[in-house]
Amino acid sequence: MADVEFFWDPVCPWAWITSRWVRNVQAERPLEVDWRFICLRMVNDSKDYDTEFPARYKRGHMRGLELLRIAAAAREGGHADRVGDLYIGFGTMIHNAGNPEAFDDPEGARAVLRALGLPESLGEAAYSEQFDPVVRADTDEALARTGGNIGTPVISWSPPDGPSFFGPVISKAPTGADALRLWDAVTELGANPWFSELKRSIRGRPQFD
Repeated sequence: MADVEFFWDPVCPWAWITSRWVRNVQAERPLEVDWRFICLRMVNDSKDYDTEFPARYKRGHMRGLELLRIAAAAREGGHADRVGDLYIGFGTMIHNAGNPEAFDDPEGARAVLRALGLPESLGEAAYSEQFDPVVRADTDEALARTGGNIGTPVISWSPPDGPSFFGPVISKAPTGADALRLWDAVTELGANPWFSELKRSIRGRPQFD
């Protein structure tokens, strides 16, 4: 059993930054992470994309589902240990390179799979609903653990029965001792059985360096 489960959608910039912070924590202390799925397209199934979101969200969220289908195909096909690597490949292109449209061409996903030494045929899952039940099951689990009405990412400590929270939402991933201080603070809050929410609407711009 992993120390934490991190539920991610590749198109969410805030999830990406939080995931980089978790990776930085892993560089400082032993921490086993299971990289699971939460799909913004599925979270927003009941929403009208034409009236409730900016125009780019409809394609963006669908792009996220397509990439999660590939990751699910990899996990179900015996490559569960490479799901985190796929997230790095997808996230680096989408956020650091600022080129999410690269994955609108099948070659974009094939290039990531090829670089990781994974079968390029996994990319075909993007355009099939075969693995949607897998993605939805993880998404439903993340929502159930947090009570719903949340975004991405979701982190579960000592899963499946430990505390689960949306976030933390940070605009830059701390490193070294700063990463550990934030980790310990969030873990301490999460361990308090009466703690529910700490929030402010002021956010800095995402910094992907």
